[in-house]
Amino acid sequence: MIVQELLDIYKDCVLCPRACHVDRTKGELGYCRLPAKIIMDCALAHHGEEPPLSGRNGAGTIFLSSCNLGCIYCQNYQISHQAEGKLLNSRQLADVMLDLQKRQCHNVEPVTPTSQTPLIMEALLTARAEGLKIPFVYNCGGYENPEIVKLLDGMVEIYLPDFKYGLEDDSIIFSSAPGYTRFALDSIKEMVRQVGDELEIKDGVAQKGVIIRHLVLPGRIENSKEVLRLIRKEISKNVSLSLMSQYTPTTKVHHHPILGRRITRSEYEQVLDYAYKLGFNNLFIQAVNKYELTPDFDRDNPFNC
Repeated sequence: MIVQELLDIYKDCVLCPRACHVDRTKGELGYCRLPAKIIMDCALAHHGEEPPLSGRNGAGTIFLSSCNLGCIYCQNYQISHQAEGKLLNSRQLADVMLDLQKRQCHNVEPVTPTSQTPLIMEALLTARAEGLKIPFVYNCGGYENPEIVKLLDGMVEIYLPDFKYGLEDDSIIFSSAPGYTRFALDSIKEMVRQVGDELEIKDGVAQKGVIIRHLVLPGRIENSKEVLRLIRKEISKNVSLSLMSQYTPTTKVHHHPILGRRITRSEYEQVLDYAYKLGFNNLFIQAVNKYELTPDFDRDNPFNC
């Protein structure tokens, strides 16, 4: 059984490319600092995702604590840089998923699931056995172990990976993620193999496929262009791309020599023009400097962010 195979990986954790080889079932902590448990911050109907995910009623977003990346500029650092939150078992997480469906969300979307994948998948199977019908969205940072992604075949309807870096130096400097580019490429190739390169949409809402997200960073236009070039060369020009312009420096990088400012309209337009030049037509684009403030999270109410 695939879920049991995933659960066994907690004993020698290689869920992400960092391959910490710790036994999380015995309380050993790797890079993510997570035990063999679900740690969730909150769950809500999210109206700020790409239109085919948010639809009219919102994406059923589950904000999970911690992350296997160390992005110094993370827009949601209050959650992703902490291994704190509400401790759940798979039965309780299944109830969260079913509640999101009851609230008429269009999908179930765990954010940064990589380090918690085994129990998430166990919860998903439980929820489906009890009537969960909406698509499951795997919203990850792109720093994935492709062998783990292979195990998810048949369980994920929509993959929503970031592809942050085409340049290795940037992945190390900004996210402490050696090998990011190759891992992202190999993992996204596997995602496309499973669900196809074209997004299937019904009544304006995504049902199956892949959306690759890329956040344009200030002063890193060549990195963005390399990401686009690699996707075109090694994956597909038909895949849906979300080119994000909302980068805003957090307090942690306000004085950073590169990341201490927002991107300019010219920077974003250069990336967008390059995407069109490469033949990408399935693009989600944003107004430059549109920024959605991270809400204050109410940890006492996991259904109210």
